Amino acid sequence: MIEISALRHLILDIPLLRIPEGHCMVIGGNGAGKSTLLGLCAGMQVPLSGSVAIGGREPRSSQVGWVAEFPDRTLVFESVADEIASSLRFQHRSCAEIRREVDACAERMGISHLLSASTRELSGGERVLVALAAAIIARPLLLVLDDVDAHLDERSANAVQAAIAHSGTGHVVQSTQNMETAAAGDWIVCLEKGQVIHSGTPETVFDALAGSWLYPESWRG
Repeated sequence: MIEISALRHLILDIPLLRIPEGHCMVIGGNGAGKSTLLGLCAGMQVPLSGSVAIGGREPRSSQVGWVAEFPDRTLVFESVADEIASSLRFQHRSCAEIRREVDACAERMGISHLLSASTRELSGGERVLVALAAAIIARPLLLVLDDVDAHLDERSANAVQAAIAHSGTGHVVQSTQNMETAAAGDWIVCLEKGQVIHSGTPETVFDALAGSWLYPESWRG
């Protein structure tokens, strides 16, 4: 459970918000505060006032995986295998253990064929998958994904969503502009001008958004 209380930070003004475990989708227009909210949940930013807690702990004291909108800007290592292994190496795991974990993670994510490739030669969808594998290999308590599907074609975006579903991470917070993707989540948080206007199951939130541009096309009669 993520609990946000008395939060005021940049555009955000959130008196109280609870996000249960599962796959939470954060939606809203440009400038609504989605990236700011995700950055706070990931510990990339610290609230100016109020609090954000993951299971009662501050995000920076929790194990959080993070994938940004432009993962090519955060890939550090030359090879895919080294990129995925990076967090385990920082934990001083043995070489044999790291290799086993990397192989298992890559297989689970469907990118075993990329392990020997250069991160510079990857397509946009492949970069997201590699960044995702690097984020989940250490088994984070929370996985935060900031518009990772924003610049992908439909096939790549679907592959990314399938990989998230098979990641083994039980608590995911993801922002997206694709309402079909959002509708497949367990929980929805809808932001407008820095405030939470709706929070709940997809059925509850999208019923309240019927007639708006945020309503999924496949749900229209």
